[in-house]
Amino acid sequence: MTRGNPDIEQTWDVFHRVVNMPSPELRDWLLSTPDGADAYAPEPGIDIHELGERVLRILEKRRVDLTDDDVATMRLVTELVVGRLTNKPDDGEINGPWRDTLLTLGHDPLRPDSPRGADAEALLQALTPTTAT
Repeated sequence: MTRGNPDIEQTWDVFHRVVNMPSPELRDWLLSTPDGADAYAPEPGIDIHELGERVLRILEKRRVDLTDDDVATMRLVTELVVGRLTNKPDDGEINGPWRDTLLTLGHDPLRPDSPRGADAEALLQALTPTTAT
C-alpha cells in the first residue's frame, strides 16, 4: 500500500474511530456468535460474520501493510456502521439484531465513544475522497 496516501490515511483514521472494540474483544464476540449469522445482516448478500473476521485481521495489521482489499473493507464497514448508527431503533430494540450487527463489525454502540447522529454522518463524509483541483 502506498505510504502517505491522504485518502488511505483518512480511511484508516475513520475506520479506527468507527471500530471501537479492541481486537481481543471482537475476537471473543465472533467466537460466541454463530458462523454466518444472517439473521441480523445489514444487507442481503453480505456475510456479516466473515466481514467481522476481516475487520479483526485489519485490526491486527499496521497501516503500511494494508492491501487494496483491506482499504475497501474498511470503507464498507464504515458505511455499514454509520448507516446503522444513523438509523438507531427505539431503545427497547437496542439490544437485538441492530446491536449484534454492530458488534460483529467491531462497534459497540453502547460505549461513550460511539458517534451519534450528526457525528456519525460526519465520519461518513470524511471518507469521501478528496479531489485535486
